[in-house]
Amino acid sequence: MASGGPSHDPAGPEYAAGRVYLDYTQEALDLAYCQRAWATNADEIIADWGVESEKTRGRFAVHEHRYGPSEDETLDIFPAAERDAPLHVHLHGGGWRSLTKSEESFLANCLVPAGATLAVLDFSTIPKVRIPEMVAQIRRAIAWLYRHAAELGADPGNIHVSGHSSGGHLAAVLLTTDWQETCRLPRDVLKSGLVISGMYDLRPVMLSSRSSYVLLSQDEVSALSPLLHLDQVCAPITVACGETESPEFRRQAVSFAAALREAGHKANLLSCAGVNHFEILGLLGRRQNALSCAALDAMGLA
Repeated sequence: MASGGPSHDPAGPEYAAGRVYLDYTQEALDLAYCQRAWATNADEIIADWGVESEKTRGRFAVHEHRYGPSEDETLDIFPAAERDAPLHVHLHGGGWRSLTKSEESFLANCLVPAGATLAVLDFSTIPKVRIPEMVAQIRRAIAWLYRHAAELGADPGNIHVSGHSSGGHLAAVLLTTDWQETCRLPRDVLKSGLVISGMYDLRPVMLSSRSSYVLLSQDEVSALSPLLHLDQVCAPITVACGETESPEFRRQAVSFAAALREAGHKANLLSCAGVNHFEILGLLGRRQNALSCAALDAMGLA
């Protein structure tokens, strides 16, 4: 898959010509991190997620649980028919500031009939909290799920994670977490990852217009950039993006997958043909496509 983005050294003399990152001017970088500019049907797709998710919650058993102290720390469990099922944990997108678990219940349509128990997480978003607190919350969710998996009918030794867009970033943070240090969990508590259309290096993100609401110190940018913490990876990771996404999101996917492989980790780069940043998530709610097959393969359910 071509990177679809610029490739020059950002330290070069082109800065004098108005470049702020690689070959990007400020205007071009802002555009490259604005997915709606590349997907004019975004609002329609998100509305469809909500409609289909409501139908899904009527079609499957679903149980809401609280995993942490704040009002936003809840998750929905869609149990598999059989006990000791693999547990697939999903994190919603929304630019770290919108959407909820209720828009992404539709993933149960694929994962639950295949034999997985699905957990879809809610967590606080900007401006209520900053990204470091979001990360603390979702780490608490993994710890809670590990400790309660058996009573939910799932296997605590068979937990997998996915995330889309900003949720893809958060899922990658989970996959580069030192679980023994942070939560006293097994270092390999996560058995696989599927990160979809995410951002894995926050340094260029913070040079874009997103820095107007994503408020992070330089130390936090480094701490929350999965690309910089590959030594913590303990699971195979599929890095997926849509063929018609912005060039910067495609470049991030290519760079992250390449860095994982160079560090000796098992990583697969998946470009989903003909879909944009929003359309790609729909594939995970349907069987017999490359994205859902990657998720099911990782759990031994294909």
